[in-house]
Amino acid sequence: MYWGKIIGTLAGLAMRNAWIAVAGFILGHQFDLGFADRYRRFQQQGADLPRVSEDFASALFQAMGHLAKIDGRVSEDEIRAARMVMHRLSLNPAQVRRAIGWFDAGKQPGFQLVQRMREVRRVSARSASDRRTFVRLLLEVVLAKDKLKKQERALIWKICTELEIGRVELAQLEAMIRAQKGFKRSPAGDADAIRVREAYAALGVSPDASNDEVKKAYRRLMNKNHPDKISGSNPGADVIAEAERRTREVRRAYEMLKARRSIR
Repeated sequence: MYWGKIIGTLAGLAMRNAWIAVAGFILGHQFDLGFADRYRRFQQQGADLPRVSEDFASALFQAMGHLAKIDGRVSEDEIRAARMVMHRLSLNPAQVRRAIGWFDAGKQPGFQLVQRMREVRRVSARSASDRRTFVRLLLEVVLAKDKLKKQERALIWKICTELEIGRVELAQLEAMIRAQKGFKRSPAGDADAIRVREAYAALGVSPDASNDEVKKAYRRLMNKNHPDKISGSNPGADVIAEAERRTREVRRAYEMLKARRSIR
């Protein structure tokens, strides 16, 4: 990773000062080292997220709604990204309905964002990891759009200030999420998206299905297709072979979606 060094050096050169350019290079190098370390951990974590309290979830989705609405319009990409966060947090149908209500509450005029973030900081005072997760999930929704407006960036920084997240850490989180977005738009990302769609199709559920619905579909299909379940009817070899193939297909599909959606 070398973008930090490039940007730091260019910033110094733009000021026509060799010493500032050198300092920019050094600071950029430190950013790149931090980014590389965090990105490795970010990738290792994958889609896995810890269980969160209702206070955490309510503040998270309220802040998401507020940020999504600040430019006057909530985009379909932002709604889709918020839904994906709900799935990744393993919210059940009742919790999803509450999350949607919190999201809508955050969109309302007069929502007290700063006060809400101070409450989050008090609750998570001893857990920097929780505060980073909060900002990371917010960014995943906000960055669903291709471009951030000035007022959105100002609000994100206000949230980070209240949660004691520094500018370097914020920049690293944003860079990691944008790197993931870049992968999804690459040929490898397209192939990965196809595999995910095929996994949903194998289970007979849509990407909008809840985690509980995915689990129920998996169990139903395993119960229906497992060779042990049909052996009592003395099936032919071709029927058994098809049942075994279908069982493998269903198991592979579920394992993929289980990892992507942090299904427990």
